[in-house]
Amino acid sequence: MIIKNNIDVPEDSVNEEEVKNVKRRILIGPDDGSHNIIMRHFKVLPEGHTPFHSHDHEHVVKIENGKGIVVNEEGEEIVVSAGQSLFVKGNEKHQFKNPFNEPFEFLCIILNPE
Repeated sequence: MIIKNNIDVPEDSVNEEEVKNVKRRILIGPDDGSHNIIMRHFKVLPEGHTPFHSHDHEHVVKIENGKGIVVNEEGEEIVVSAGQSLFVKGNEKHQFKNPFNEPFEFLCIILNPE
């Protein structure tokens, strides 16, 4: 069994196309021996966003702190906040945005795409 303090996991800036002001921690993943699932912590800073994108794998998201906007496949913007959870199907377009003044933080759990 592996037990970690999340704050001790290195936080990296996400430097990908169409990403702005997003930080990520891989809380549990292949480096920990988890070959099937990956748990990530994202922090979308004020005025930050992920790309409007899709991918083959589904994932579950749990909003941890703050509030943000989730853009669904139809382009509808929905405000979400701490205490809510989401399920994003494989190949479903989606985006996370933070137009607010505080960080928007969420856990994202996916199957290991490799």
